[in-house]
Amino acid sequence: MGSGRAKPEGTRLPVGQLVHDTRQDKRAIVMDHEGGLVWLRPERGGTEWTARAGDLRPVEGSAGARALLSARVADANARSRGEAL
Repeated sequence: MGSGRAKPEGTRLPVGQLVHDTRQDKRAIVMDHEGGLVWLRPERGGTEWTARAGDLRPVEGSAGARALLSARVADANARSRGEAL
């Protein structure tokens, strides 16, 4: 997964960033920030959830890039078929 390093205090994970939610042990894509929480969507689509920023670690490197590209392709394919993710 990611490097395991915490993000510097006061910085926000960018929307679209692939992260590992350490509390739920799941990878997800950052969708939004609201009320001190980060909205996440599973990398392959599905129901969004919220997490505290301190529980998230960026997924870095080529594995993260491949997973994010795969998730985006799956999202685009589902939209082209008229499916809701």
